[in-house]
Amino acid sequence: MTNSKDQLRVSFVEVEPDSAGQRIDNFLLTHLKGVPKSRIYRLLRKGEVRVNKGRIKPEYKLCSGDSIRIPPIRTSETAPAPVPSERLRELLLGSVLFENDQMLIINKPSGIAVHGGSGINLGVVETLRYALGIKKLELVHRIDRDTSGCLLLAKRRSVLNQLQDQFRAKTVQKHYQTLVEGSWPKHVVEVNAPLLKNQLKSGERMVQVTQSGKPSVTRFKILQRFDEATLLQASPVTGRTHQIRVHCQFTGHPIVGDDKYGNADVNKKMREKGFARLFLHAASLTITDIDSGKPFTVEAPLPAELLKPLELL
Repeated sequence: MTNSKDQLRVSFVEVEPDSAGQRIDNFLLTHLKGVPKSRIYRLLRKGEVRVNKGRIKPEYKLCSGDSIRIPPIRTSETAPAPVPSERLRELLLGSVLFENDQMLIINKPSGIAVHGGSGINLGVVETLRYALGIKKLELVHRIDRDTSGCLLLAKRRSVLNQLQDQFRAKTVQKHYQTLVEGSWPKHVVEVNAPLLKNQLKSGERMVQVTQSGKPSVTRFKILQRFDEATLLQASPVTGRTHQIRVHCQFTGHPIVGDDKYGNADVNKKMREKGFARLFLHAASLTITDIDSGKPFTVEAPLPAELLKPLELL
């Protein structure tokens, strides 16, 4: 953490090539460790943070060589960055599926947020930055806190930009496994239903199908049928918040263990069978290798807390 003497001075930071393309708000959140997010946005809104002597908006994307003016930050406004527990570090390091000098793919456990915020001190990215000593480690995409499975992180800004371009071009293939209530209709192989995200006063996010929403498409394939449920492969074409969960609810077959969009009575019954969490798992991820230009796939096996009760069905 910067000492109080340094914090009373205006500082200037020159943007390195590896940080080009990053939003100014995200850059400041990383650069000003411990400063509350609300304070950073206030600095941007008031024009106290400037780029090349000019005011900028939070969504401004930095260019190599930009000069960022950062105003004095009082010590009282900062707090020591939280340190992840040894147990959490070991859990995530033990979940690594693939790693090279460009990227990292982990089998994210359920119940861990991908990043800190909204009352959560530490997420996957903060913990792995600490455990691996890689300050520039960044999330390429996100999955819900209660969802497990493949999560891709980039070790450099240039790699992050190239991988996110693949997501925007829809060349990335993501396949999830999910257990839904009831007998999924054989003819339903795709759900094309626009989704709108709303935020309640409590801060909770709720998503609903509505014609005023954003275009959203998920493809489905039946993997196995059971007496009271169906195991599906769900492949999102678009990447909306809670997309698979809401599309399953929309068809009348909500996901087992979904406390937000599911059936409370069914969830209670399935808990008695051992299903204690949301049954949604990012089972595989296919991306294009940056160096060779060839696609490669990483698979994440179902975790024991889903596999064991599934076998009992």
